[in-house]
Amino acid sequence: MRAPRPCDAKRSGPAARPSGPAPQSRYRHRVSVTTSTTPPQERAPARTLAVYPGSFDPITLGHVDVVTRALTLFDRVVVGVAHNPAKAGRHLLGAEERAELARRSLAHLAGVEVELVPGLLADYCRARGATAIVKGMRSGTDLDAEAPMALLNRELGAPETVFLVADPAHAHVSSSHVKDIASHGGDVSPHVPHCVARALAQALSRTVPPVPR
Repeated sequence: MRAPRPCDAKRSGPAARPSGPAPQSRYRHRVSVTTSTTPPQERAPARTLAVYPGSFDPITLGHVDVVTRALTLFDRVVVGVAHNPAKAGRHLLGAEERAELARRSLAHLAGVEVELVPGLLADYCRARGATAIVKGMRSGTDLDAEAPMALLNRELGAPETVFLVADPAHAHVSSSHVKDIASHGGDVSPHVPHCVARALAQALSRTVPPVPR
């Protein structure tokens, strides 16, 4: 009968460590640990930019509301005022005047630019490196008109279009309605910034002959 080996015995506790110095290994490895007190460089988040296009003839409080809410989604918003010389006769206000009124109406908002867009919106968006196009959506009629335009812009290389549903306080107001009210002497101050109301009155006084009495 063979004598039991150490591994055959049941262990009742941790094995005792042998006394004396630890045996030397055949191989000696030199380990070098380098620590750095310099924190890793943080990558700055990418800046997002949205383009909000339109004729803005004139800009209304509904437009201002869309820009304000778009700033909660994007770092910067560019209000792109459409400038097409071939359609100049269709506008009550000139392109430069529309852009200036937009700047004054949005001056209280940080991160907003106003620029003229003379050509294709898709080309402008690529040149600016836009993340998205923003459009306000007042009703299903707006969706019917804007959805094909969004698809066409995407086909031309523009970014995706983000639709923001209009605030109920402004959903019934359009630039055309404002001009119609103003042309008949109505009060448009509840629907447009004060500078726009004054500009409309001046523009209409130049274009509408006085009513004979």
